[in-house]
Amino acid sequence: MPEVKSYAALSDSTPLVPYAINRRTPKPTDVQIEILYCGVCHSDLHFARNDWGMTVFPVVPGHEIVGRVTAVGSDVKKFKVGDLAGIGCLVDSCRTCDNCRDGLEQYCAEGGVFTYGGNERDGSGPTYGGYSKSIVTHEDFVLHISDKLSLAAVAPLLCAGITTYSPLRHWKVGPGTRVGVLGLGGLGHMAVKFAVAMGAEVTMLSHSPSKQADAERLGAHRFVLTSDENQTASVAGYFDFILDTVSAEHDYAFYLGLLRTNGTMVCVGVPPNPAVLPAMNLIFGRKSFAGSLIGGIPETQEMLDFCAEKGIVSDVEVIRMDYINEAYERMLKGDVRYRFVIDMATL
Repeated sequence: MPEVKSYAALSDSTPLVPYAINRRTPKPTDVQIEILYCGVCHSDLHFARNDWGMTVFPVVPGHEIVGRVTAVGSDVKKFKVGDLAGIGCLVDSCRTCDNCRDGLEQYCAEGGVFTYGGNERDGSGPTYGGYSKSIVTHEDFVLHISDKLSLAAVAPLLCAGITTYSPLRHWKVGPGTRVGVLGLGGLGHMAVKFAVAMGAEVTMLSHSPSKQADAERLGAHRFVLTSDENQTASVAGYFDFILDTVSAEHDYAFYLGLLRTNGTMVCVGVPPNPAVLPAMNLIFGRKSFAGSLIGGIPETQEMLDFCAEKGIVSDVEVIRMDYINEAYERMLKGDVRYRFVIDMATL
């Protein structure tokens, strides 16, 4: 089992540090990838600091991975050495449950195997993520990456991209749909780009007036400052669909009031405390409140192909590997437009 350089959190109270991990020698159906870039997701920070009480240390974060194939197993059919390839949040699933057979591996009934912080299904050990030089994964969980787009800017599509693309597709957002995007961050900026590309009328809902210029640059047709009563009154009962990307505490009932009859609000952000959701806000107007988790492998490939066709990538700040701890502190302050991406050549 070859030794590979990585950066890991060894505890929830210490900085990430250089750490050697072992990657398996490719099996017949495996693809080995040299990691060129890895996006930095807020989930990485949560895992490194054990915010969700589920981290097993050491943990090597990173699930927005792009690179080049350096080896393939004897039975691999989908990739060859030299191909550009990506890996997102999942590296395995049961393959046999209804959800897996429907291409919804993220909802695997037995639990999907996450790119880091999980355990291999064969019991061979923990999974380690993309803050590393290379990774080995079954070909079924490897994605084709276009050479038309900046690789660094493609990396966040593997999480931030699919997390917002999937609900927009599932709820059939398109021409004639009035979409509100709540929160302009790593997820929200992708939601604006996708919804505009799908032909919807897009409004950015934000409590930060400083975000208006960026919202317009990203393609939003309208900006509503949610702290301004006059502005929010103008969109009461207006939206067919609201994509809620906010992970801080906020008033769900207030935003449900911005939906039209039969409108849907989908939550992809994860606030620390349970939502307060008065039933009356749903009953009057037959409104729906739902959640969505990334996307399965077929849909993630569809999203990457859509991005290649439309020229969609994330807005990124490329950093060195040894800047990761500073990057985490800046993320906590909201000081990134809109995704950090690590240049793994610096590891």
